[in-house]
Amino acid sequence: MLNNIGLPGLLLIAVVVLVLFGRGKISSLMGEVGKGITAFKKGVNDSTKELEEESTAEAARDVTPETEKDKV
Repeated sequence: MLNNIGLPGLLLIAVVVLVLFGRGKISSLMGEVGKGITAFKKGVNDSTKELEEESTAEAARDVTPETEKDKV
């Protein structure tokens, strides 16, 4: 059904949406979408850094043999 929508159909839909909601409302909505995308990217980057920190902390664990640990 959506495969048959061409450029004129999309332009018509855009004009109808613009008339119904107004330029200001659409502008604020797109601003909110942009903020959401930015927050999502920040969350992904933070979780990636957290996973990298965990892997480096795991690699830095104590590997001293048990006999030397008992002496200390």
